Amino acid sequence: MIITFVCDVLGEENNGTTIATMNVARAMAEKGHEVRIVCPDEFRKGQPGVYYVPPVNFGIFNGYVAHNGVVLSSTKDKETIRKAVEGSDIVHFNFGGFLSGYTVKLCKQLGIPTTASMHTQAENFTNHVFLHHWHFASHVWYKHLYRILFRHVDAIHYPSEFIHQLFEKECHFKSNAYVISNGIQNDFKRIPVTRPPELEGKIIIAFTARYSREKKHKDLFRAMKYTKHNKDIVLLLPGAGPLDKKFKRKYAKLCANPPIFGFHPHDEMVKLLNMVDIYCHVGRVDIEPISCLEAISIGLPPILTDSKLSSVSSFAIDPELNIYKHGNAKDLARKIDFFIEHPDIRKENGKKYEGFASRFDFKTSMDKMEQMYLEVIEQHKKSKAS
Repeated sequence: MIITFVCDVLGEENNGTTIATMNVARAMAEKGHEVRIVCPDEFRKGQPGVYYVPPVNFGIFNGYVAHNGVVLSSTKDKETIRKAVEGSDIVHFNFGGFLSGYTVKLCKQLGIPTTASMHTQAENFTNHVFLHHWHFASHVWYKHLYRILFRHVDAIHYPSEFIHQLFEKECHFKSNAYVISNGIQNDFKRIPVTRPPELEGKIIIAFTARYSREKKHKDLFRAMKYTKHNKDIVLLLPGAGPLDKKFKRKYAKLCANPPIFGFHPHDEMVKLLNMVDIYCHVGRVDIEPISCLEAISIGLPPILTDSKLSSVSSFAIDPELNIYKHGNAKDLARKIDFFIEHPDIRKENGKKYEGFASRFDFKTSMDKMEQMYLEVIEQHKKSKAS
């Protein structure tokens, strides 16, 4: 197959959408398929199979957009877009923006089958424009995504049943749906590691997420005010994002010990998570929190938000131990204190999670993605013949 990935937003691999997109692209290439990528990232220019298109110019808002780590594709270079999709067996979209809206219609004209992944919740956008507590704004954004892209494609990939049900309910339609996990690598497992001397004797609590409003890191920082064990805790917060400086300047002061910040590559994350005692997932918005699955598959006892906009609470084996009231820093602190004060229960709970994530196996997910592409191509051929 020739598979073209049309990416309104791509950028560095420091967020879920980009990591998921690049994982599928690499997996399809490894399976022997020709992969093309259309994106606005200058640093990818000249890479094999990459078709560069210029980014959208937001004028006076360019600085704000860049601060949020977003580069959005424009439709200025229509010749390059056409070259990228011509001859493709299937075209796949990862975000509903200007580029996707234009290209999906072009694909219809050219008779090329299309699929799209629902990687983004409305709240990922409304948080940037300070409308995240207004449900009507989220509803309007879902309808926009539906109109500009998702009603036009032949099939939709949903990383979780949670977002499948949510999107179809918001937009009042039934799609040709493929619910396929983005998958986690099987090297997230228990391995022997040695802690650095400064972390010996400490309780390490981790939360892996982009530094943005909807991930609600501040709830974990605020829990440090209420825990009885602040002096014993070190927060490990792998990630990157627009709130980096604010975290270090404002919220880190709530911690008795300096938190550990910064983005870490895959191999380092496996080692870091193996030093952790408790994993807290506090994000308000999550379609499929892969970072949480990576942590619990190692055997870390989790404390998970019950946010209605996140699928993470479905990972709880013991809700009494593993779920706290979203936005309630005192309740989160109580759960943390219980695990610290009952190490045997903590270890027993963590052990139950070892192997839990096997149902989200990366290779299985990539096999299912390939099968989706093949089935959609075949369905498209039959519809043309009839």
